[in-house]
Amino acid sequence: MGKPTGFFEYPRELPADRSPVARTGDWHEFHDHLAEPKLREQGARCMDCGVPFCHAGKLISGMAAGCPIHNLIPEWNDLVYRGLWREALERLHQTNNFPEFTGRVCPAPCEGSCVLGITSPAVTIKSIECAIVDKGFAEGWITPATPEKRTGRKVAVIGSGPAGLAAAAQLNSAGHSVTVFERADRPGGLLMYGIPNMKLDKKEVVLRRLGLLEQEGVKFVCNTTVGGNLPAQQLLGDFDATVICTGATLPRDLPIEGRSLQGVHFAMEFLTANTKALLNGGAEHAPIHAGGKDVVVIGGGDTGTDCVGTSMRHGCKSLLQIEILPQPPLDRAADNPWPEWPKTYKMDYGQEEAAAKFGADPRIYLTTVKKFIGDAQGNLQSLVTVEIKWEKNEKGQFIPKEQPGTERTRPAQLVLLAMGFLGPEQPLLKSLGLETDPRSNIKAEFEKYTTSLKGVFAAGDCRRGQSLVVWAINEGRGAARECDRYLMEGTDLP
Repeated sequence: MGKPTGFFEYPRELPADRSPVARTGDWHEFHDHLAEPKLREQGARCMDCGVPFCHAGKLISGMAAGCPIHNLIPEWNDLVYRGLWREALERLHQTNNFPEFTGRVCPAPCEGSCVLGITSPAVTIKSIECAIVDKGFAEGWITPATPEKRTGRKVAVIGSGPAGLAAAAQLNSAGHSVTVFERADRPGGLLMYGIPNMKLDKKEVVLRRLGLLEQEGVKFVCNTTVGGNLPAQQLLGDFDATVICTGATLPRDLPIEGRSLQGVHFAMEFLTANTKALLNGGAEHAPIHAGGKDVVVIGGGDTGTDCVGTSMRHGCKSLLQIEILPQPPLDRAADNPWPEWPKTYKMDYGQEEAAAKFGADPRIYLTTVKKFIGDAQGNLQSLVTVEIKWEKNEKGQFIPKEQPGTERTRPAQLVLLAMGFLGPEQPLLKSLGLETDPRSNIKAEFEKYTTSLKGVFAAGDCRRGQSLVVWAINEGRGAARECDRYLMEGTDLP
């Protein structure tokens, strides 16, 4: 814990973000850190709660409660309070390979389960975590850690997102020779192309960590599709074990009238193309561009917000975000008690930016899209929305019912579908003959990660379905542990 009385002496305080209007003029990260004295005060708010739910890492009502990688949060909060930053970094790295990622993009289920949060604003865990690791890099404390000896065993990791990178880092630390295969032109997966630069800087943050991994001995092979230009069976024959971390990248579509019009895109097409353009010279060259257009984002969550923020930086003419669910309440509902993740209304960075320019939160709720309308050349021009109400069907399931007389035609030259993902893409799974579960994910038991093929493990979203970066890191670390046990008939990995 920090200072015994700190939780009622100091209010919760977060660093001020750059103003919504100013930050939409560039692609730089919009977060900053508090000054060190303030950070120590925030660490002091960590109370002697007895049972620190913040690092429980359990699923409650289908959502994470507490930190899925079991970060030792009270310990490093106390060390920050006492000014022992290097010791805090050591504690942080005991459970988290990439705190510079989670400290920026994790939604912080730890804060939702903070015991102080029962009666007062929770401890600022996420911002303290990010400050610790950023100070570690600034002070030169984070350097390549190469293994003392090699085992002679070779492991292939398919996919270089957070699960794949965590698995690679752990297996490399155990002395195995690790090769990570990535189908894109750069490694990083979701971290590189799925999350925009203003949330997670590619050159200063992602490439920095990838460079460290390479210096530690991890090999990255890009532009390589296992099961495509690299036969899957060949890969299995070349390595002693394989860990599949390909994510859940099959997007949910909206098969309505006009879906084939030019201007209707999946969110990841838009976000990936933008980041590639940004890294290759400038976002103004992005092949899918929102500049001067009426943009409609269909779907919420982080991906929807990232589409909003990216469109704002492109200079869109107008922006509307459509959500089929009702607007969340301002405070926890009776059926959403602590330590569950609080399902409450908030404006994320993208909505703040849209509100600053257009005057209001761009989201409308309990609404869906009936059809897209185009011109004679097949270009999207508008869409028709309708309000819905959730009602039970004869099986007792809640389904959306259209409300007559609520149809409305709205201008739209760019629509971005951000309605989530259905599971992993299937070609690789089929080429290997892997057994899947009823949701089309790779069948592998949590904490064991073994698939139906000997020596092949699966972790992250391709095993559990669409989830959080922090769950992907949890599973990557766990799969590395079980892979090491398989190779060495025992393991020292956590």
